[in-house]
Amino acid sequence: MQVLRYLPNQKIVHLNLTVSLGRGGEACIYTVPTDANAVAKVYHKPSEVQARKLEVMLNHPPENPTASLGHISIAWPTELLRAADGSDRIVGFLMPRIRGMRPIIDFYNPRTRRQHCPLFSYQYLLRTARNLAAAFAALHASGYCVGDVNESNILVSDTALVTVVDTDSFQVYDPDNDFVHRCPVGKPEFTPPELQNKTFAKCDRAVPHDLFGLAVLIFQLLMEGTHPFSGIYQGAGEPPPYEARIAAGHFTYSQNRSVPYVPTPIAPPWKILHPSLQELFLRCFEDGHSNPLLRPSAQSWVLALAEAEDALVSCSTNPQHRYSNHLEICPWCERSLRLGGRDPFPSPQVIATREHLKPRITTRRRTSDTRRFPQTAAVSFQQHNYYTPIPPRKVRVYKPSSKAGLYSVIFALLGIGTFFYLDLTNDLTSSYLRKDSLAQQSLIESRDNHLNLSFADYYKQGHAAYKVKKYDQAIENFTLAIKKQPQHAKAFVNRGNSHYNLKDYDAAIADYNQAIKINPKEVKAYVNRGNVYYMQAEYSTDQDKNYNLALADFNTALRLNPNEVEAYIRRGIVRAQMAKYSGDSQLDYQKAIADFKQAISLNPSRAEAHYQLGLVRYQIAQYSSNFEQEYTKAIADFSRAIQINPRLSKVYLKRGIVYHELAQYGGNESRSQQSKAVEDLQMAAKISLEQDDEESYQQALSSICIVVENKCDTMFQNATFSQKAR
Repeated sequence: MQVLRYLPNQKIVHLNLTVSLGRGGEACIYTVPTDANAVAKVYHKPSEVQARKLEVMLNHPPENPTASLGHISIAWPTELLRAADGSDRIVGFLMPRIRGMRPIIDFYNPRTRRQHCPLFSYQYLLRTARNLAAAFAALHASGYCVGDVNESNILVSDTALVTVVDTDSFQVYDPDNDFVHRCPVGKPEFTPPELQNKTFAKCDRAVPHDLFGLAVLIFQLLMEGTHPFSGIYQGAGEPPPYEARIAAGHFTYSQNRSVPYVPTPIAPPWKILHPSLQELFLRCFEDGHSNPLLRPSAQSWVLALAEAEDALVSCSTNPQHRYSNHLEICPWCERSLRLGGRDPFPSPQVIATREHLKPRITTRRRTSDTRRFPQTAAVSFQQHNYYTPIPPRKVRVYKPSSKAGLYSVIFALLGIGTFFYLDLTNDLTSSYLRKDSLAQQSLIESRDNHLNLSFADYYKQGHAAYKVKKYDQAIENFTLAIKKQPQHAKAFVNRGNSHYNLKDYDAAIADYNQAIKINPKEVKAYVNRGNVYYMQAEYSTDQDKNYNLALADFNTALRLNPNEVEAYIRRGIVRAQMAKYSGDSQLDYQKAIADFKQAISLNPSRAEAHYQLGLVRYQIAQYSSNFEQEYTKAIADFSRAIQINPRLSKVYLKRGIVYHELAQYGGNESRSQQSKAVEDLQMAAKISLEQDDEESYQQALSSICIVVENKCDTMFQNATFSQKAR
């Protein structure tokens, strides 16, 4: 590719860009043959708006907070590149070439940190957070907003230096034209509550919005990758996604609010954080929920992190264990024991022998005749605030068997699963990097041939992108297809589905509305729009309005096509949700049951319909005098779902919970029911680990702890994870 480089002395240099370092949806990165310290970013479709934005950025660069160290903290554009065809169009820019750095996730992820930089101590994590905050402070001081704060645009060196990349996506204010170049994208896990469920392309970002994402990254750095809104859900039903938790202000470590989550058993304890840092996190996630202006500034983080680093002391056992002097004992030694010997900060001696990289050999826990069992009284879930409380009934006390060994496999599972979970938690946040590379390359190549394709070609490429979850590319392809055939309703439906998967609900509804305008009988548009209304209820101040809008769409879809199975399932889910807050919940539950049964009669092989029917049975059992019968029905529904699809971890999880609750009421089957509960929860944990399903694994792990010992901490303390083969 030929481009023109304008040097400061007005000399024009022709650049022949041939070696690509990578390419994405918007641009391609090339090496610069005449400058080893720079790279060129060239846009696939340069625009005048993008050109003006780059000009503003070059005219108003931010200060580099690590200039004295000879390090570039912000990979800012340095020169403009113009087309070589004589048009003088700005087609891209030069920026510094960053070497020897890795994504920040590789440092807060314990597994990748052990592999790539095992001597990176907690002090280095604090210094990384401090340098990150300094970079944000410099950007904010110059009037810029990062906008799309996430782990993929932050690079870190082995010496804890930080570089913020992808700077041309930042929000930039043009003072000459009084125009804001917005940042049209964002990641829900780093998005503040006031922007959740918003269309970013229509929002002007502000510094407090960035400060929320900055605090999330700092929390993950200092808490072994744990997200501040990650935890074990204590309510009924499915755990809400991160965006719903953030919108509701459910900070897991809240000190002043009651939230329906508890920290995961293997997350670092809140107390390891220096008191000044604890205060700032509470200001950001608690006080800042209702008033974003109360969130700590980037400079406040710089000062607090410096204070926390100054307060570090070294462990006498392992000098790599650095911890705050407000703690009485080393938390990392304690954590190493809890993790079965997997040290988050291995000693130099261990690293020298490469023992930190060796797989652990886990063995079955030895048992004795004096093995301690759970208390013999019936378990009260109300006491642990975990499941919906069961009204007290006069039942026989459940007494577990005196046989040892029933739960020994549980400890083996936890011994393996505990440290796998640490890797899983953070791998999920970058799972998009592990997509099918061949499929992605095919999509990129097809994208470069977008010059004059047919509607069918664009439509086909949209489906290909959607299939590999490249929803941005799918949207672009469906948009090009729509330009070819503006009256094709299904193209709008498919583009709406892509927007939905990106959680851009407003854009999804707009597409479904257009599809219905073109074809008032487009059933899928009604079903999918109804599902969006249901999802929006999570963030709405008027949930009934959203639920009723959803019901209206499902009703219309079923009027148009009485055999639309998905509409029955979705309507049943909405009715079951409404029943929880209804004055006549039993009537609403029965309506939901009728919908699920109708879906099953139309398509008996839909596992989701059986699963949702079982959930309703379970809810009814909580308040029914004939609870045993309802529990039995729920188990039968879950069992049918598993027969159809034996890889549904969520179904094993719920069936295990039902078996356990039944066992607590005694009876001849209680021992068998308890054993089945353990088996189901084990299977749920196993499948969720294999499928990288963090939420299901958390739920299964916590449930196992409750079933076996009725207290997670007790179980971890009593469990022995031997690293020696028998």
